[in-house]
Amino acid sequence: QVQLVESGGGLVQAGGSLRLACAASGHTFSSYGMGWFRQAPAKEREFVAAISWSGGSAHYADSVKGRFTISRDNAKNTVYLQMNSLKPEDTAVYYCAARPTSSSVYTYWGQGTQVTVSS
Repeated sequence: QVQLVESGGGLVQAGGSLRLACAASGHTFSSYGMGWFRQAPAKEREFVAAISWSGGSAHYADSVKGRFTISRDNAKNTVYLQMNSLKPEDTAVYYCAARPTSSSVYTYWGQGTQVTVSS
C-alpha cells in the first residue's frame, strides 16, 4: 500500500505560480513512477505530467508543456509539480498518483488539492 498526500494548492491570479507537493508513505517510493492528474468541474480527469522512478524521464500534456515542471526527491519520498504562468483554465483539483514501475496503471491516488486561477 502507498499513501499519497497532496499539498500546496490555493488561489492565485493568472500569470502566477504555485508548487504542489505529494508526500508518499507506506512503500519504497523509488519503486514507483509518479504522475499528476487534474479534474475540472464537469470534466473528466486528465493527465498533466509524469516522471519515472529515477526522475530521469518526464512527460507532459501539451496544455502544460513549457509552463509546468514535474520533479521528485526520492530521499524525501516526495514528488512536486511546479506550475508557472498559470491560466484560468488550469483551475481544477490536482491529484498525484503512483504506479509500479512494471505497470502502466496508476494504482494509488491521493485525495487531491484544489487549484484556482482567477482572471
